[in-house]
Amino acid sequence: MAASPLRRVTRVLIAVVGALALVVIGYPLAAWVGSSIPESVPAALPDDADTIEIMVETNGTHTSIVVPVVSATKDWREDFPSAAMPRPDGSLPTHLSIGWGEREVFLHVPTWGDLKVSTALRIATVGGEPLMRVSHYLRPQPSPNHRPVRITVAQYERLVAAIERPLPEMPAGESRQILQGTYADDAYYEADGSYTMANTCNTWVGDTLAEAGVEMGMWTPLAGGVMKWIPQPEPAT
Repeated sequence: MAASPLRRVTRVLIAVVGALALVVIGYPLAAWVGSSIPESVPAALPDDADTIEIMVETNGTHTSIVVPVVSATKDWREDFPSAAMPRPDGSLPTHLSIGWGEREVFLHVPTWGDLKVSTALRIATVGGEPLMRVSHYLRPQPSPNHRPVRITVAQYERLVAAIERPLPEMPAGESRQILQGTYADDAYYEADGSYTMANTCNTWVGDTLAEAGVEMGMWTPLAGGVMKWIPQPEPAT
């Protein structure tokens, strides 16, 4: 006997609820497992190594990498024109916080309450286009949300190359367009790649740090999966 229309609808609803429950439970679990497997274990820094200090930043959901605007290795003003512009207080930035993320979220979603269900479903199912977000800091201080990491100059060179990789090539003599997004003091730039639930803003940070030789988990789609590899700074004395 064929199932009644009500029974068929009920079965579909049960299947959908079951699938959603699997995602809600399975994704965080998979993220925890993937971020707990070390991708690489770097060697200890030699005592006489030339080093540079970066930071790994988090707001609890999103992570990014903080670098000095200018060093002997890299002048980020060459890639990000906003790095050469005064901040709202009139001072020039000393550091940049660089992150990679989903375009619509970066441009039009200032808080989670502003995230449309349709946008969330689209990102969860088919993904989205990325952008890079750059925040401009003046001598940021270590804190639980801004954790310093000291790496060698050679590692920093690899980090620079990894950060630059998503940036589209620019014709000689042209500057990148600065886009305005959810935070007025930040700058947003076009980027290559595809944002998905498997390749999130935090995955990008974890992969970028790992490429530079910073100890990191194999798959870090959530902020906690990145930050658990970055020790908190010692309290100031």
